[in-house]
Amino acid sequence: MSDSVKEIAKGSNSSFYYAFNLLPVEKRDAMNTVYAFCRKTDDIVDTENESDEIKYEKLHKWRVELEKSIHGHSDYQLLNKLGKTITQFNIPTEPFFELLKGMEMDLQKKRYVTFEDLQLYCYRVASTVGLMCIEIFGYKHKSAKDFAVDLGIALQLTNILRDVKKDSLNGRIYLPQEDLQKFNYSEGQLINQTYNGNFQSLMQYEVNRAEMFFDRATKALNLDDKYSMFAARAMQHIYHKILEKIINANYDVYHKNIQVSKVEKVGIAVGVWAKYSLVY
Repeated sequence: MSDSVKEIAKGSNSSFYYAFNLLPVEKRDAMNTVYAFCRKTDDIVDTENESDEIKYEKLHKWRVELEKSIHGHSDYQLLNKLGKTITQFNIPTEPFFELLKGMEMDLQKKRYVTFEDLQLYCYRVASTVGLMCIEIFGYKHKSAKDFAVDLGIALQLTNILRDVKKDSLNGRIYLPQEDLQKFNYSEGQLINQTYNGNFQSLMQYEVNRAEMFFDRATKALNLDDKYSMFAARAMQHIYHKILEKIINANYDVYHKNIQVSKVEKVGIAVGVWAKYSLVY
């Protein structure tokens, strides 16, 4: 495995790295490649000091090079490696292009009126990644796809709740406008980081929604597929721990540093792996 792909995953200090580091070498290599692609795609949109026009151009070129890597040869080594991974594990290509659409949404939309709007965004930037990954993990039942979709939405909603402050400072508010109105909490208050009872109620409502998608993911996963999905399950437990920390902080994501430590991530990943290794 190229050092660059592995280092992208490791250097990000992402929960993904700790979750799939216990996979067999071949699958770990593939996961690192997919993650590196997702990371580089996200970086195009999140690059500071560049206009949206330049980011659009970069995304367009990235899409063209992705198509080349699948059907021929790209100018980018990472995409060529990804193309081989897609072929090796027979991964559908649609989720990769849907992810790019999700990145475009980040350039087009800074607000979401309804949860349905936000759910589409969550699907494109997170569920798609799950749909890529389950092909690498392997599964016996089609319900694994429902698991991937619901878990992706749950993970992205958790990210959004944890990063309310950071995103607002970058001009983005992901919490649906209809929910702000429902709890009488204004956009101005969010931007000014006003922590009050209305904000607590709003956050509790959103946490409950994320919990619902976590529960749906769990119910969708067939018993036969639980062992092969241990890395995804580790991600589920790590992110659910983030939700627990938000609750324990009384939803004060403005002033509390909500994070799961490296030690906690490793402990959760090893614990989930050991559980399924012993049972299966």
